[in-house]
Amino acid sequence: MSEERYVPPNHYQPLSEPFPIPGIRARGVGESLVTDTVGTVKGHMTLATRLLLIISMVTGALTHGYHLFVYPLYITDEGIYMEQAWSILREGRMSPYTYFYDHAPAGWIVIAGWVSLLPHQFEAFGDAINTGRVLMLIAHIASIYLLFQVTYRLSHSALAAFLAAFLFNFSPLAVYYQRQVYLDNLMVFWVLLSLYLITSNDGRVITLLLSGLAFGIGVLTKENAIFFAPAFGYLLYTQVRHWPNFRFGLGFWMYAALATISLYFLFATLKNELLPSHLSFNLNNPPADHVSLLYSIWWQLHRSQGSIMDLNSYFWVIMKVWLSKDTFILIGGMVAVAINLLFGLQERKKNQSFLVASLLATGYAFYIARGSQMLEFYIVPLIPFLSMNLGMLLNRCVVALKEGSGKTFSLVTQWVVALSFMAALVSPVGGYFLDHDEFGKVVPHDLYKLPQTYMQQEELAYVREHIPPTARIIMDDELWVDLHDGTPSYKYAHSHWKAASDPDIRDKLFHRDWNNIDYIVMSNKMVDAMELNNGDGSETWILDALQHATRIWDLKRGDVELQIYQIQH
Repeated sequence: MSEERYVPPNHYQPLSEPFPIPGIRARGVGESLVTDTVGTVKGHMTLATRLLLIISMVTGALTHGYHLFVYPLYITDEGIYMEQAWSILREGRMSPYTYFYDHAPAGWIVIAGWVSLLPHQFEAFGDAINTGRVLMLIAHIASIYLLFQVTYRLSHSALAAFLAAFLFNFSPLAVYYQRQVYLDNLMVFWVLLSLYLITSNDGRVITLLLSGLAFGIGVLTKENAIFFAPAFGYLLYTQVRHWPNFRFGLGFWMYAALATISLYFLFATLKNELLPSHLSFNLNNPPADHVSLLYSIWWQLHRSQGSIMDLNSYFWVIMKVWLSKDTFILIGGMVAVAINLLFGLQERKKNQSFLVASLLATGYAFYIARGSQMLEFYIVPLIPFLSMNLGMLLNRCVVALKEGSGKTFSLVTQWVVALSFMAALVSPVGGYFLDHDEFGKVVPHDLYKLPQTYMQQEELAYVREHIPPTARIIMDDELWVDLHDGTPSYKYAHSHWKAASDPDIRDKLFHRDWNNIDYIVMSNKMVDAMELNNGDGSETWILDALQHATRIWDLKRGDVELQIYQIQH
């Protein structure tokens, strides 16, 4: 296949130079450029801008890497993704339990690929979740590079890119969730990579094909990436509409994206799991003979915990959790999105970059607000685009001050204003890095000083030392891989979620009888999770076991408490 390139007439320059913009000179650090072309600078940066990029990446490595293995507490979802990666490597299956298409598998396939490269695999960094968290750190550093580049190309301002990277690095909301093993963190990388390739604007059809491929992998990592598609479609069309081969560009991007996504449906078809039995999509009577991809999609679409319009819905419960972690990036970010959207709509040719940035955030914000299933980490993919919008708007404000004050507002003054803003956020006032403890003393944020995961490591050590590997154990997922992959292996240790719902575990091993449980290894608030999951009575027999149990180990710090119970038969 030949590679096609669009060369603007009378403005050809070698690829090592910036993509030319007729009549406009190159801009320096802190300067802004708004044109009718999005992404016209092809990565050609000044030395100062490259230095800012390096600083951003090193800063991201520090904020997300320091205390990585210690805080926050390992949680269920991290364990689930690591055990599914374990199943890929050890069993050649999508899951150690029945895979019912709850998520597309690209995320844990990537995790499995990462683990396979390490000398001690899941134990390379001490335990399985630590090993996954190192991959999250690498993904974040790569995402910082991509976010900086994309923001720089959209705004043509190193200041805007540096501000966006700063917020993405330091936001307590970002650090808390992006340290953890979530598919959303990997999805962010693929989405940003796709954006990076689109905004390179090098005239190559192959670049757009790779961008479509990256977007498709993003969707197969976490399906909600599809809510970025409208913004991608608008950006893609405006990028290539002046190419003589623009139909090839659009076609190749769509082909790569759709062909990649279709692999998920092909996999289900080959396993005869695409359609439910008798084409029944009755949510009150799930198909019993085999799982179905389309049925799972239908079920996912009908999951709801209340609309944003309902002030008593679970959305507002989660919103309070997010606001307690970082009020500024949520409130300030959405205000920035609204203002940038107005700028973009009023003068689309002049402010097209602002419209693109705002549409990227708006599409995913719609997904969060639409009233479906809500989990705390669903905010993760929105954070880089809130950061982007804030960086671009703050830069615009600085440029407006410069234009309003004439020569008195120097480049140095612009950076003093920007650095003062950053200092305010990391100070105790902003709480991004420094905070006040209960005694009013200035201390680092909990993210950088509070130890938690040692409690789970001690729990794991107690199990290995005092519980025989033949014991039938009910537990949560965060210790699953360590018990199954370590020596000795606890092959009868199972998640309470699967013990309640998977027929192979529930009916064949435990027979829904608490007498068949030997130990319950409790994670933090695991009882609350079992009671919440017991609407249909599926976990009653496990809860009954606690009524016949003796606590043999306990560890508590603050509001975190872990226990181990031995069932008395």
